[in-house]
Amino acid sequence: MSETGSPSEESAESVAVRPARPLDAKPLAEFIRPFVEQRRILPRTEDELVFLLANGFVAERTGPGGEAEIVGFAALEIYSPKLAEVRSLAVDDACRGRGVGRQLVQACVDRARDRRVLEVMAVTSSEEFFRSCGFDFTLPGEKKALFVRTREDD
Repeated sequence: MSETGSPSEESAESVAVRPARPLDAKPLAEFIRPFVEQRRILPRTEDELVFLLANGFVAERTGPGGEAEIVGFAALEIYSPKLAEVRSLAVDDACRGRGVGRQLVQACVDRARDRRVLEVMAVTSSEEFFRSCGFDFTLPGEKKALFVRTREDD
């Protein structure tokens, strides 16, 4: 998901990123629904979402009445001690371009470091955003990830 977009009066300072909790599953399902409908992220079943919460991060903005509103989400899926992936990155359009996505990605990368995972990848259509977060197409030694599609999406 690209972090670029129209400017907003929100700043990254008014948005806090925290580890996801099991109680976030239902509100997150609602939050990501428009992103799935727009085909910006893959659909997630409730079970998949609960699984992602273990290494997921929520960005929240505090409203005028003091209530917290979810404005972003990302998760780190750890495949092995060697590899993890940033999954389901989504940032509310009103907060895009304000560093929220970068905070979420950094939280995932920090979690990978804490878990001593060697490499973190991102499969994205927003190459520029992830490159700005330090991701690249090659790893030391010029290793590259290659893919083959085994079925067509619906």
